[in-house]
Amino acid sequence: MALSLKGRRGYAAGVLALTAVLALSACGSESPSTQSGATATAGATAAGGVQLVSPGKLTTCTNLPYPPFQSKDASGKVVGFDVDMIDLVAKKLGVTQEIVDIDFDSIKGGAALNAGKCDVAAAGMTITEERKQNLDFSSPYFDEVLGLVTKKGAGVPTLEDAKAKGLSVGVQAGTTALDLAKSKGIEPKEFKDSGKLLLALQSGQVDLVVQDLPVVVEWMKKPNVSSAYELSGQTPTKAQYGFAVKKGNTALLTAVNESLAAAIKDGTWTKLYEQWMGAAPATTPTPTS
Repeated sequence: MALSLKGRRGYAAGVLALTAVLALSACGSESPSTQSGATATAGATAAGGVQLVSPGKLTTCTNLPYPPFQSKDASGKVVGFDVDMIDLVAKKLGVTQEIVDIDFDSIKGGAALNAGKCDVAAAGMTITEERKQNLDFSSPYFDEVLGLVTKKGAGVPTLEDAKAKGLSVGVQAGTTALDLAKSKGIEPKEFKDSGKLLLALQSGQVDLVVQDLPVVVEWMKKPNVSSAYELSGQTPTKAQYGFAVKKGNTALLTAVNESLAAAIKDGTWTKLYEQWMGAAPATTPTPTS
């Protein structure tokens, strides 16, 4: 699943400064939560001939919690950067967005989309060649950077350092953090979602965790986390996030890409980035539609 903040999945030097100020800011049960959007239309076909699994709804598969991309607020509503971006697609189609919380493995492998559990996947999901075998991805909408989190003062800026010190490493199952750890010769402990990953660090099950930097920044906003732990290092992967649809669903993919392109061109993407990431982006995606 990354952020470039200046002055997900690409944070650059600017985010490091931000995280210092903050105290250093693609897994659950299937539970739908209707989000705000345009007035729903009748029938299973939306604007542009897009076929939907539920009439009047754009059903989104995601994996909670994954702030700032998607998580529940105090009222239980699912909110976040990805949520707002897909709301734009729903508005374009004249329907409302409904969110389904589901295991990330079911999302990245295409099973959820193939089974008709959702129309689109939005889960801070990194575009990889392996995943492209099972999903059709949108244009990239976010750069990926992974962050390392340890106890304060541990002095572990890289996974190579973690391996040399014999530290136990935790990652979220099915993510690029798992791939990165294994590429360094580390067999990490895997956890179902980002919440369980953080709890594993706090309970001493692991010495270090690797997670997408925007998520780490959100963790560090919590005093009980930032008082004891720190962002000890970060790794730009040069990968990017994308939304995904079932392979061959060209009509919906076109609608997603058109909505993304419009949001980038009219400044909505930047506004939402600043809202959810807490700083201006160093770069913006290049529209392809």
